[in-house]
Amino acid sequence: MSMPESGTTSKMLAQTNNYVPKQPTHIECSIEKTLDAIGGKWSFLVLRELFGGTKRFGELQKKIKAISPKSLTETLRHLEEEGVLERTAYPTVPVTVEYTLTPKGQDLHQILKEMKLWAAKWS
Repeated sequence: MSMPESGTTSKMLAQTNNYVPKQPTHIECSIEKTLDAIGGKWSFLVLRELFGGTKRFGELQKKIKAISPKSLTETLRHLEEEGVLERTAYPTVPVTVEYTLTPKGQDLHQILKEMKLWAAKWS
């Protein structure tokens, strides 16, 4: 068995050490995870309202005038699935449903305050 020349070995090592995959592996980013948990454009407005306390669906819809019932429902479901808010249904006729932020949701308050300050400074 013949040994490769030292130049060939160096060349092979250089190729191995500089290998860049055609499809890069996903690198987790905590900012990306936060944005995924918060969700779409309506989430910020829903969170803003819930920072003031527990609200019912109708109250949220009145406060966020431009949101459709479908978008509000989807946003609330997403935030509930992410553990940002809690949905409580009461056995009344019709059913009364209230939404409250969880501790995870409350932790977003300072982040959104800072975003508001940034917008005020740069807008």
